[in-house]
Amino acid sequence: MRFLKKTFRTLILLLVVIIAIGVGSRYVIKEKFFPYKYREYVDKYSIQYNLNPLLVLAVIKTESKFDDDAQSHKNAVGLMQITVDTGEWAAKEMGYSTFSKEDLYDEEYNIKMGCWYLKRLSDTFNDLDLAIAAYNAGPTNVQSWLDNEKYSSDGRSIDYIPFGETKKYVDKVNTYYNIYEYLYSEKKGYFDADRMVELIKSFFDVHFLS
Repeated sequence: MRFLKKTFRTLILLLVVIIAIGVGSRYVIKEKFFPYKYREYVDKYSIQYNLNPLLVLAVIKTESKFDDDAQSHKNAVGLMQITVDTGEWAAKEMGYSTFSKEDLYDEEYNIKMGCWYLKRLSDTFNDLDLAIAAYNAGPTNVQSWLDNEKYSSDGRSIDYIPFGETKKYVDKVNTYYNIYEYLYSEKKGYFDADRMVELIKSFFDVHFLS
């Protein structure tokens, strides 16, 4: 019953998105579904760590839906859902002299650390999908998949992600990233019907088929 209610809510959301896009209401989509929240911090630390801010927004939306008080059952905290263990390690690597779980509830601190970690993973794997997968499953798991011929044929990319949650996570971040790029592109008045259909299909896939 709970699954059916969730599916129904998502279908309604999808319908609203399609209708809004169909009438060209980018403002509604941006404000209600794909906002550019915490712009000051997202832009600041995206520049500092050489990341696309729209990717950072996609990760935040996937991780916490912009809820700065979010906490998962895995003890991941804040906007970019950083675990306490990762936060403690990252704080030392970043040069902080102290760290506490409460720090992760601070919007700027969380975004700065999340951006630093994304950059670290991007530099480690030199591949966006691998970096996104590592953000979810951890770099040790991703490296083990690369070293296993069952999951990687060339040792540089992953043919199959064995963790269902991570596979869905990568697909969702990429879908949200593509939607953010479409909505916040320089061609603000341009409507690409084919691209919109592709994005809607991806949105549907990550919410219903993955």
